[in-house]
Amino acid sequence: MDTDNLSKETYEGVIEEAEQFDNDLTVQFGLVAEASKDEYEFLEKSDKLIKKLKKMSEEELEDIFSGMAPDSTDLHDTLDQILENIEEIKKIPFSKRHFDY
Repeated sequence: MDTDNLSKETYEGVIEEAEQFDNDLTVQFGLVAEASKDEYEFLEKSDKLIKKLKKMSEEELEDIFSGMAPDSTDLHDTLDQILENIEEIKKIPFSKRHFDY
């Protein structure tokens, strides 16, 4: 799916939150969206991505972040915020989420 197909709540809570931290992080969530068939799957896969990123070594993070691993505390804070956002989004019934289409 394309990120344009995400609800406003999901787009803001995941994509925009990642963008505020680093474009390379946003790209990772964009790849998750491409590999997802719907918003529910995107949220589940995003949760898994976050858990994976939190376990990565500095060298592994350098591969994702254009050769420069971000400060781990800042990265973890951002990932924790996105996880919180995902949990809040999941509480919103799909029919109550807002879409541009």
